[in-house]
Parts: sequence; C-alpha cells; structure tokens
Amino acid sequence: MNIVLYGKPGCQQCRLTALSLDKAGLNYTSVDLTTNDAALEYVQDLGYGQAPVVVVDDQHHWSGFNPTEIERLIRALQHAPGTQPTPNGIF
Repeated sequence: MNIVLYGKPGCQQCRLTALSLDKAGLNYTSVDLTTNDAALEYVQDLGYGQAPVVVVDDQHHWSGFNPTEIERLIRALQHAPGTQPTPNGIF
C-alpha cells in the first residue's frame, strides 16, 4: 500500500495528519503541493480544494485532518495479511 500525504508548509492540518500517521506507524510519502504542479492538479481533479489530501488508493482518499479516516486505515491494515506498517518522517 502506498499512502500519499499531499500538503503544504505551514499547514496545521497537514502537520497533525502527518503526526497521526507517524504515531500509527504508517509508512507514507509526503508531497508538497506548493512545489509540485502535477500533484496540485491531481488533488484538484479528485475534487479537493484544501490541504491535506491523503490518498490511499483510487477509491480511498480524503481531505483535511480526519482522525476517523486514519483509524479506519489502521484497522484495515491490521486485518490485511502480510501487512506491517513502518514509521516515516514528519511532513
């Protein structure tokens, strides 16, 4: 699973989302929307106009700091065979 956190510097919700993903031990990739035009266009095409945007896969993504979605993701990974979350750096 390749979780991607699209955010921007100075964004409190982005920071809280990254901290929650880190605390849960989830591995993810951080993408800065202020320096990556293709990423910005992608999240806009998904229908989002605010950061952060977390993309788990084509069907599972959300915008904003959303502890409920993060918990749902943790539970799903705990039940996936052969899945072991690993920590990543803070956005």
